[in-house]
Amino acid sequence: MASQVLVAANRGPLSYALSDQGTLSARRGGGGLVSGLSAALAQQPEALWICAALSEADREAVRRGVAEPGVRMLDIDPTVYDDAYNGIANSVLWFTHHHLYNVPREPVFDARFRQQWQSYVAYNKAFAEALAEEAAEGARVLVQDYHLALVPGALRELRPDLRIAHFTHTPWASYEFLRMLPDDIRSQLMWGMLGADVVGFHTWAWAHTFMGGAHLDDERGIAQPMSPAGTGGERYIQKSPWSPVRHKRTDVAVYALGVDADELRALAHRPEVDEKLAQLRAEVGDRKAIVRVDRTELSKNILRGLLAYRELLTVHPEWRGRVVHLASAYPSRQDLKVYREYTESVRELAEEINAEFGTADWRPVLVSVKDDFARSLAAYRMADVALVNPVRDGMNLVAKEIPVVSEAGCVLVLSTGAGAYQELRADALTVNPFDVTETAEALHAALSMPDEERAGRTQRLAAAATALPPSAWFTAQLDALA
Repeated sequence: MASQVLVAANRGPLSYALSDQGTLSARRGGGGLVSGLSAALAQQPEALWICAALSEADREAVRRGVAEPGVRMLDIDPTVYDDAYNGIANSVLWFTHHHLYNVPREPVFDARFRQQWQSYVAYNKAFAEALAEEAAEGARVLVQDYHLALVPGALRELRPDLRIAHFTHTPWASYEFLRMLPDDIRSQLMWGMLGADVVGFHTWAWAHTFMGGAHLDDERGIAQPMSPAGTGGERYIQKSPWSPVRHKRTDVAVYALGVDADELRALAHRPEVDEKLAQLRAEVGDRKAIVRVDRTELSKNILRGLLAYRELLTVHPEWRGRVVHLASAYPSRQDLKVYREYTESVRELAEEINAEFGTADWRPVLVSVKDDFARSLAAYRMADVALVNPVRDGMNLVAKEIPVVSEAGCVLVLSTGAGAYQELRADALTVNPFDVTETAEALHAALSMPDEERAGRTQRLAAAATALPPSAWFTAQLDALA
């Protein structure tokens, strides 16, 4: 039966495991996007989620016709998928939007890049065709993230009757970085995005850089600015060669994703979290806890955070033996060499700090380089200080989650590069993500803050963090397509 509400995302709500006996079992997928969308879609039982088969077990489930209600997995050729996901989405678009290039050496757009880009086009086309096949007349389609930037334009060509939104969970590249892309590739990227009726971002900072990128191609006739559209954001006339719909308007809007306080607190008080909490308290004792939880992602700035902690212990020796840095660093994209090297650098720097300052009864850094959600939630509950210092981040929900869960109240040290900065800066201690000394002094101020001030800041941070929980975030985007 055709669906009136469809979601497209690279990762689905489920992943499969294949046993030695050949039986398949399903489990809930990981990641903040999956968690947020799963909660929101629970209120839309007729909705369909289209995603990619990520593993051999997922592809086997597709081949066997194993179908979970409300989910369709696409069995995309593994080579095409790897080129699209690792070659383009994670090695080009992610680096472009997060400004991560080592410019004297990167990027290099050669014949291999062009081959991978064709895989990215094919991957997006597969999603567009599946959406066109499954959507009812006039259905609403929500396309998620930079992996599927070409889907709106391709889908518009196939089904001009549909109402299409695209939401980008990352930042959007500045003019200087976007223009690094070859002209034809950048044009395809903008044509794809402007195939949507509404293009959404977490903050106006990213929305404005997107609109600036559209201006790059004004002379090619891709997009021209019109008068402001009130709550819908700025308007554009789209002239996409993929679309039979000429002079179409695209609204640019902002939906600042928050957290569901009740669900998060319930997760944080499960028995397995209580067990992890007891273990951490035994290690930390009555010392203060500086907590960070990240993937070992280059943009998260973990190394400078550790350097700031080391400078804190050097410049303010009164904190030696009185504070512990609880760092959870989930391994990320370990199939890419640069990420494996970064993960190892995190381990090495943590050990250097422990060797330099540690004593028989005090380990300054307790770092966990593994995927351990229960430990992270336990650390949230213990946090006296939350350190969130990305160089550039679409939102960073950790900055919102810790104040909601922290039991004694926490001070948030937040970099200006986080998308959450716009909402939380009034009650956070904000820092330049590249300034290690400023970050060290902010940690000192956070550890020294009086309890009453800390409690007030935490309360206001939690209120801001829960202003637009996932269900309301999803509904707002659906309503914009009504």
